[in-house]
Amino acid sequence: MAGSLIKINEAIVTTATPSVTLTGIDSTYDVYMLQASGVIPVTDGVDGQLRVTKSGVVQSDSNYDWAYKGLRTAYGFSNLSSTNSSEWTYPICWSTRNTSAEAGTGGNGIIYLFNFNSSSEYSFFTSESTTLWSSGVIGVQGGGVHTVASASDGINFQVHSGNIEAGTFTLYGLKK
Repeated sequence: MAGSLIKINEAIVTTATPSVTLTGIDSTYDVYMLQASGVIPVTDGVDGQLRVTKSGVVQSDSNYDWAYKGLRTAYGFSNLSSTNSSEWTYPICWSTRNTSAEAGTGGNGIIYLFNFNSSSEYSFFTSESTTLWSSGVIGVQGGGVHTVASASDGINFQVHSGNIEAGTFTLYGLKK
């Protein structure tokens, strides 16, 4: 895999910010990857949310469908899903803020982006993430689709409530 990830864009959050947008998706690569690491929300126990950008504009329509399988050390398994939502919920930020900040950790995830550069297909993603929680570790695996057949040029990340306190977000192209 050495040399197959080409860095496109990166944002490093060191002070509270409402959102991070990474653009640069075009027809150069068929598949893109977003790596999020050390993500800590200002507010405890909130989910992240993802939205696509089209021509650099964050899309907040009701065309986001998603589903996940949650793997929790303290609670067992759970199923999470939604259709016709205004965003993809992304459970990377479930961490209890104080636990993560004290441990110097935070949520971590890998998101693969497919068909983003296609003007005739839906943009979709698959992902896996882990988060430190006060009662253990949460792992989540799943994906989502934006049910609009038009090209997407980026991805926006924010949290449902409050700001992002810390984290590194890196967008890569996967070399053909």
